[in-house]
Amino acid sequence: MRVVVQRSKAAKVTVDGVVTGQITKGYVLLVGVTHEDNEADAAYLADKIANLRIFEDADGKMNLSLLEVGGEILSVSQFTLYGDCRKGRRPNFMEAARPEQAVELYETFNSLLRDKGILVETGVFGAMMDVELINDGPVTLIVESKN
Repeated sequence: MRVVVQRSKAAKVTVDGVVTGQITKGYVLLVGVTHEDNEADAAYLADKIANLRIFEDADGKMNLSLLEVGGEILSVSQFTLYGDCRKGRRPNFMEAARPEQAVELYETFNSLLRDKGILVETGVFGAMMDVELINDGPVTLIVESKN
Protein backbone atom coordinates (compact mmCIF):
# COMPACT_ATOMS: atom_id res chain seq x y z
CA MET A 1 0.00 0.00 0.00
CA ARG A 2 1.06 3.56 -0.67
CA VAL A 3 -0.34 6.57 1.17
CA VAL A 4 0.28 10.25 0.54
CA VAL A 5 -0.08 12.02 3.89
CA GLN A 6 -0.89 15.72 3.76
CA ARG A 7 -1.06 17.64 7.02
CA SER A 8 -4.06 19.93 6.74
CA LYS A 9 -5.86 22.71 8.55
CA ALA A 10 -9.17 21.80 6.87
CA ALA A 11 -10.32 19.54 4.04
CA LYS A 12 -13.41 18.14 2.35
CA VAL A 13 -14.34 15.80 -0.45
CA THR A 14 -17.37 16.28 -2.69
CA VAL A 15 -19.05 13.78 -5.01
CA ASP A 16 -21.68 15.05 -7.47
CA GLY A 17 -21.98 18.29 -5.50
CA VAL A 18 -22.53 16.52 -2.16
CA VAL A 19 -19.94 16.70 0.64
CA THR A 20 -19.17 13.10 1.63
CA GLY A 21 -16.38 13.83 4.11
CA GLN A 22 -15.05 16.89 5.90
CA ILE A 23 -12.41 17.46 8.60
CA THR A 24 -10.66 20.23 10.46
CA LYS A 25 -7.06 19.79 11.69
CA GLY A 26 -5.49 16.50 10.70
CA TYR A 27 -4.48 14.54 7.63
CA VAL A 28 -5.73 14.13 4.11
CA LEU A 29 -4.72 10.63 3.05
CA LEU A 30 -4.59 9.53 -0.58
CA VAL A 31 -4.61 5.73 -0.35
CA GLY A 32 -3.42 3.37 -3.09
CA VAL A 33 -3.50 -0.42 -3.08
CA THR A 34 -1.45 -2.81 -5.22
CA HIS A 35 -1.86 -6.54 -5.96
CA GLU A 36 0.39 -7.94 -3.21
CA ASP A 37 -1.16 -5.91 -0.39
CA ASN A 38 -3.01 -7.57 2.48
CA GLU A 39 -4.39 -6.80 5.94
CA ALA A 40 -0.87 -6.72 7.43
CA ASP A 41 -0.04 -3.83 5.08
CA ALA A 42 -3.19 -1.97 6.16
CA ALA A 43 -2.38 -2.54 9.85
CA TYR A 44 1.23 -1.39 9.43
CA LEU A 45 0.17 1.83 7.69
CA ALA A 46 -2.65 2.59 10.12
CA ASP A 47 -0.23 2.33 13.04
CA LYS A 48 2.54 4.26 11.28
CA ILE A 49 0.25 7.11 10.19
CA ALA A 50 -1.58 7.44 13.52
CA ASN A 51 1.77 7.76 15.31
CA LEU A 52 3.78 9.86 12.83
CA ARG A 53 5.18 12.83 14.73
CA ILE A 54 4.67 15.64 12.23
CA PHE A 55 2.68 18.17 14.27
CA GLU A 56 4.62 20.93 16.00
CA ASP A 57 5.12 21.00 19.75
CA ALA A 58 5.44 24.15 21.91
CA ASP A 59 9.01 24.57 20.65
CA GLY A 60 7.97 24.49 16.99
CA LYS A 61 9.51 21.04 16.38
CA MET A 62 7.67 18.23 14.58
CA ASN A 63 7.24 16.10 17.66
CA LEU A 64 3.52 15.34 18.09
CA SER A 65 1.37 12.67 16.48
CA LEU A 66 -2.17 12.89 15.14
CA LEU A 67 -3.32 11.02 18.25
CA GLU A 68 -1.61 13.53 20.54
CA VAL A 69 -3.18 16.57 18.87
CA GLY A 70 -6.66 15.02 18.50
CA GLY A 71 -6.52 15.29 14.71
CA GLU A 72 -8.94 13.91 12.16
CA ILE A 73 -8.47 12.06 8.87
CA LEU A 74 -10.00 12.52 5.44
CA SER A 75 -9.19 9.27 3.59
CA VAL A 76 -9.55 9.19 -0.19
CA SER A 77 -9.00 6.10 -2.36
CA GLN A 78 -6.46 6.85 -5.08
CA PHE A 79 -5.60 4.07 -7.55
CA THR A 80 -3.53 6.51 -9.62
CA LEU A 81 -0.79 6.35 -6.96
CA TYR A 82 0.25 3.16 -8.74
CA GLY A 83 0.38 4.79 -12.16
CA ASP A 84 3.59 4.03 -14.04
CA CYS A 85 4.68 6.96 -16.23
CA ARG A 86 8.06 5.64 -17.35
CA LYS A 87 6.97 4.69 -20.90
CA GLY A 88 4.95 6.74 -23.32
CA ARG A 89 2.70 9.60 -22.36
CA ARG A 90 -0.23 7.77 -20.81
CA PRO A 91 0.17 6.20 -17.34
CA ASN A 92 -0.08 2.44 -17.01
CA PHE A 93 -2.17 1.36 -14.02
CA MET A 94 -1.35 -2.36 -14.10
CA GLU A 95 0.16 -2.21 -10.59
CA ALA A 96 -3.06 -0.91 -9.04
CA ALA A 97 -5.17 -3.61 -7.39
CA ARG A 98 -8.52 -4.55 -8.91
CA PRO A 99 -11.41 -2.60 -7.32
CA GLU A 100 -12.83 -5.61 -5.45
CA GLN A 101 -9.47 -6.19 -3.68
CA ALA A 102 -8.68 -2.51 -3.21
CA VAL A 103 -12.01 -1.53 -1.66
CA GLU A 104 -11.72 -4.25 0.99
CA LEU A 105 -8.22 -3.16 2.05
CA TYR A 106 -9.12 0.52 1.89
CA GLU A 107 -12.09 -0.08 4.21
CA THR A 108 -9.97 -2.25 6.52
CA PHE A 109 -7.34 0.51 6.70
CA ASN A 110 -9.99 3.12 7.60
CA SER A 111 -11.52 0.81 10.20
CA LEU A 112 -8.13 0.23 11.84
CA LEU A 113 -7.64 4.00 12.12
CA ARG A 114 -11.11 4.37 13.67
CA ASP A 115 -10.23 1.61 16.15
CA LYS A 116 -7.47 3.93 17.41
CA GLY A 117 -10.10 6.55 18.27
CA ILE A 118 -9.52 8.73 15.21
CA LEU A 119 -12.42 10.37 13.39
CA VAL A 120 -12.10 9.15 9.78
CA GLU A 121 -14.16 10.73 7.00
CA THR A 122 -14.01 9.38 3.45
CA GLY A 123 -14.83 10.01 -0.14
CA VAL A 124 -16.70 7.44 -2.23
CA PHE A 125 -14.57 4.55 -3.48
CA GLY A 126 -14.28 4.57 -7.28
CA ALA A 127 -16.16 7.84 -7.74
CA MET A 128 -14.93 11.03 -9.38
CA MET A 129 -14.23 13.28 -6.39
CA ASP A 130 -13.35 16.91 -5.79
CA VAL A 131 -10.89 17.17 -2.91
CA GLU A 132 -10.21 20.53 -1.26
CA LEU A 133 -7.60 21.07 1.42
CA ILE A 134 -5.64 23.73 3.18
CA ASN A 135 -2.24 22.06 3.36
CA ASP A 136 -0.60 22.94 6.68
CA GLY A 137 3.08 23.73 6.26
CA PRO A 138 2.92 22.41 3.62
CA VAL A 139 3.80 19.00 5.00
CA THR A 140 3.39 16.11 2.55
CA LEU A 141 4.89 12.63 2.96
CA ILE A 142 4.67 9.32 1.11
CA VAL A 143 4.39 6.28 3.37
CA GLU A 144 4.54 2.74 1.98
CA SER A 145 4.05 -0.67 3.53
CA LYS A 146 6.66 -2.38 1.35
CA ASN A 147 10.43 -1.78 1.47
